[in-house]
Amino acid sequence: MVLPADRQGVPRQSRASVRQLFGVPVDGCTMNEAIAACDEAISQNQQLMIGVVNAAKIVNMQRNPRLRDAVLSCDLVLADGQAVVWASRLLGRPLPERVTGIDLFTRLLSHADARRLRVYFLGGTCEVLTDMVERIRRDYPDLHVAGSQDGYFELARAAEVAEQIRLADADLLFVGMTSPKKEVFLDAWGSYTGVRVCHGVGGSFDILAGKTRRAPELWQRAGLEWLYRVMQEPSRLWRRYLVTNLRFLALTAVEAVHPTPAYPRPQLPATGVPAAIGATVPSPRTPSLAEQGEATVNHRQDVGA
Repeated sequence: MVLPADRQGVPRQSRASVRQLFGVPVDGCTMNEAIAACDEAISQNQQLMIGVVNAAKIVNMQRNPRLRDAVLSCDLVLADGQAVVWASRLLGRPLPERVTGIDLFTRLLSHADARRLRVYFLGGTCEVLTDMVERIRRDYPDLHVAGSQDGYFELARAAEVAEQIRLADADLLFVGMTSPKKEVFLDAWGSYTGVRVCHGVGGSFDILAGKTRRAPELWQRAGLEWLYRVMQEPSRLWRRYLVTNLRFLALTAVEAVHPTPAYPRPQLPATGVPAAIGATVPSPRTPSLAEQGEATVNHRQDVGA
């Protein structure tokens, strides 16, 4: 697979593998092709920003321009949710397969172990992060943990966190924070960190740390991973998934009749010196508290929605 090359001057929309779905250019690549793109970015010392979309995110992108811009700024946008793959086939723009964020995460960990790469982990609670890093050190002994930072930091510390990541000189950055916080952080600071591959992995940290369970493979293939999550936290999630799934069905019906024009890709920010340590994200990419959802990043995660 040719490396997605917005940062090399090639528009994503012009690539034959891109499927326009709900106004979003989704890359029609397989897991192996996604791994190859990551490997090429690292080998060529180029940056690759990875975004993933599922039914919930597609719905939220319609109402949250900041989230939409952050996803559109990614070099590689993958179908994390089975519902997106099914919708692509129904709409006559089929994606070859589902490439989940957590599966790409674990595949890249294995790849980093084989190549002795440097990896930085951002997100989760201190407990989750500690347990996950311990497991990763055990399961991937040749992977070098370049650094880690829990997800409980004030927005005013975003510049400081980005600086810590930059100084760690990592090959891969995995961000285990909830949406839209992980997308907004990577959009604002990903380029500055200089990390070759940046990937937001949502609730994958909790799963690797053993705090939550992922749906069995049969449930995943049936597109019922969301239902498995609801069964684990019914009081918190049932209404969210009911509303989101109904809205996604409605969006798909409208898309079949009136395809959404491609959203314009926002201009990439220039890399350079960040705001002073302790400052908020600099203009013009400053997210409001309403867009972020709250001032403090928390560990509520989104996997397989």
